[in-house]
Amino acid sequence: MGLMPSEETRTETRTDKTETLTATGTRAVPGQAASTPSTSSPRAWTTWTTRLLMLGIVLAAFNLRPAITSLGALLEEVRDGLGMSGSVAGLLTSVPPLCFAVFGVTAPRLARRFGPGAVVWAGMVAITAGLLIRPYAGGTAGFLAATALALMGIAVSNVLMPVIVKRYFPDRVGSMTGLYSMALAFGTSIAAAATVPVTNALGGGWQPGLAVWATLGVAAVLAWIPFVRHREAPQSASASASASASAPERTADAPGGRGAGPAPEQPPLRITRSRTAWALAVFFGLQATAAYITMGWMAQIFRDSGVSAGTAGLLLAVIMVMGVPLAFVIPRVATRLPHQGPIVLVLGLCGLAGYAGLYFAPVGGAWAWALLLGISNCAFPLALTMVGMRARTGAGVAQLSAFAQSTGYLISIPGPLLVGVLYQHSGGWGLPITLMCALMVPQIVVGVLAGRDRTVEDEAGR
Repeated sequence: MGLMPSEETRTETRTDKTETLTATGTRAVPGQAASTPSTSSPRAWTTWTTRLLMLGIVLAAFNLRPAITSLGALLEEVRDGLGMSGSVAGLLTSVPPLCFAVFGVTAPRLARRFGPGAVVWAGMVAITAGLLIRPYAGGTAGFLAATALALMGIAVSNVLMPVIVKRYFPDRVGSMTGLYSMALAFGTSIAAAATVPVTNALGGGWQPGLAVWATLGVAAVLAWIPFVRHREAPQSASASASASASAPERTADAPGGRGAGPAPEQPPLRITRSRTAWALAVFFGLQATAAYITMGWMAQIFRDSGVSAGTAGLLLAVIMVMGVPLAFVIPRVATRLPHQGPIVLVLGLCGLAGYAGLYFAPVGGAWAWALLLGISNCAFPLALTMVGMRARTGAGVAQLSAFAQSTGYLISIPGPLLVGVLYQHSGGWGLPITLMCALMVPQIVVGVLAGRDRTVEDEAGR
């Protein structure tokens, strides 16, 4: 099979057609009268509104991981300060996927009720509040509760970002997913690298070193305020101007935001009948397992091998910063391939090599292993891209995103906890690293299956 036209190319043609019809002030829709000229020009979206939304997406992505990687950099200090055992610390590193699974599944329903912009804005508020409260909550229980509040905001934003990209940028899914993933990776790496130096600059206490990351959330909260009540995709603006009061919600859910007027409401997909959906969910879960083990434990692995705390933070930052350029490149390449399996294989082999090096020479080749593991961690933007590619409609993407992420995060919960238990009972990192290496094999297998050229609508049925 030859290369298929990219999703961007297919949707771009559709978008151009919609804009031409809008400019003439008429729309030929079978069974409907032609729409009247819109009083709200979609061109406004292509100027300041679109740019502000792009900024909001970048700022939101920047806030989706510092709550986790800042804690990983100071895990030893937090454990000592709160009197945690290794098992409890392992539980703490398992809280992120647990919250993502529990709260992420509610995101599509909340978005239908309040609009995706309002839900993302509320998520940014929750992240900011949780980061500010948790260092001073007092005791392990309060620390966990405040962390859960921040992770609740991250969970709903995680699920809705692919939906927002598909809905508002249907002709630039690969580019916008890359931009979002790049910002997420940048925020992750900055928090990993800067937490220890910032903590030292603030007097050496871990509490202000964690709380300082709440300042990033304030910027994201402000950026999303204009979209709290904004529920229309740019292509649907003219249709909603002449529709009834209930039409905008139905129009916004039209495939790709086409704006072809009110469409009959479709029943939800039977998503669990799709083999591709299950493969993508397992792939998402296994890459999330590796990511949260890395964010929660990798700095400690390097520290226990004899690396200083500052250098260990930098090594973790190197792992995360690899996602900055690759998270922009990989989605663009993936949308141009009929099968994403080769990308999955390359990322998996890098992970296997990185874990093997970490097992045999954790200090001597530390920087090389960090680079390889950083490449392997770019399975996350690939998974997000495949979510957008494995469904044809905006509603399908919303369902697939919620299913794949919620199921995937449930799968990833035991990983960080098991690493903590193995470390405590074996007294070293040999068994945990072996576990990480072994999990990379099924990740490659299900990733290849998820990368096949098909959609969940074809498999799931209605």
